[in-house]
Amino acid sequence: MSAPYLEIKGLKKTYNLKPILRGIDIVLDQGKCMALLGANGAGKTTLLRILACLTKPVAGTAGIGGLDIGQDVQQVRLLVGFVGHQPNLYDELTGLENLLFFGRMYAVKNARERAVTLLQQVGLARRSNERVGTLSRGQLQRLSLARALLHSPRLLLLDEPDAGLDDEGIELLEALIREHTGQGGTTLFSTHNFERAVKYSDQICMLSGGRVVYHQVSNDLEAGSVRLAYEEALR
Repeated sequence: MSAPYLEIKGLKKTYNLKPILRGIDIVLDQGKCMALLGANGAGKTTLLRILACLTKPVAGTAGIGGLDIGQDVQQVRLLVGFVGHQPNLYDELTGLENLLFFGRMYAVKNARERAVTLLQQVGLARRSNERVGTLSRGQLQRLSLARALLHSPRLLLLDEPDAGLDDEGIELLEALIREHTGQGGTTLFSTHNFERAVKYSDQICMLSGGRVVYHQVSNDLEAGSVRLAYEEALR
């Protein structure tokens, strides 16, 4: 039986006194994948950034693998792989050099071998020695996924990871998520695509106005019913 890997209780966040998250409660078991849905400004990105230890909540708690994001920041960061709206890569370095740099940062064993394998997985083996500044948006997204997976994180946090990807890239994304969860990893990703939300995930969580307004197991859901629930939440 799976055990809870991510536990969020009463999480709140404000920016300039404006509430962004208004008390989020989420539990996600090890080896499971959750899709986050919500309109722009619903709090999805803020929630993911808090879990990645890139910003702090004003109230509430979040535990990852039994560690507290407020008290065990360095240990939590080793457990998390994060892909945000910015690629977090160095334009003047090649794709391979970027991965080797992050490999040293995370003390990855056999970093070069791991980097080469990931570049092949994301379809960038032939571009690995080209400067990142020359890559397309979709290629940057692929490289960002490789960077996030480099240190074999236990929790993947993906903020609209399908953005900029072509059909081949979308298939690759699905394969990477399934491989990660199949190996016991946990995944939380945001998307605006209802079909992918249902297809990739075990659970769907919907945010509106900084609150959880919908939370269902994905097994018996169809994209159409999720879309209706989304439209209802926006009214």
